[in-house]
Amino acid sequence: MSLDDIKRLRELTSLGIGDCKDALKEAGGDFDKALKILKNKGIQLTKKKQSRTASQGRIEAYVHFGGNLGALVEVNCETDFVARTEVFKNFVKDLAMQVAATAPKYITRQDIPQSELKEVENPDEYVKESCLLEQPFIKDNKIAVEDYLRDVVSQTGENVIVKRFVRFSLGG
Repeated sequence: MSLDDIKRLRELTSLGIGDCKDALKEAGGDFDKALKILKNKGIQLTKKKQSRTASQGRIEAYVHFGGNLGALVEVNCETDFVARTEVFKNFVKDLAMQVAATAPKYITRQDIPQSELKEVENPDEYVKESCLLEQPFIKDNKIAVEDYLRDVVSQTGENVIVKRFVRFSLGG
């Protein structure tokens, strides 16, 4: 277990040094295994926090250069304190940009009517294109928007919910 591995894990996950060190220990020094351990912990943390009420948050607007395309998003968290943090504000701003750029129709897979899903030729591909949380993140296509959301939950320690969005385009 090297200090460089701990630093790399911390940069990739935004988790604390202790968490990164523990994951590397648990993985026997294997960096990739430690990364998987931390991602699984993030998923578990997100599931645990989902039952908590999120009634604070932000509404963010993004208008593309030229003014012919824009988006509004509402993202909720548990406290106004977290809503004012840079981590949360950046996440909401990035989501507004994501919505403007990729034109999702739904937030999650569960939001798609089953009748609509049955009509498409490739349901998995349709879900990736149509669901905001399933899409590759525009600023880092190695991760999905849902992974970014989990990262924000682990950094803020609060339940974070993408509540709604709308996308506008001239003539559309």
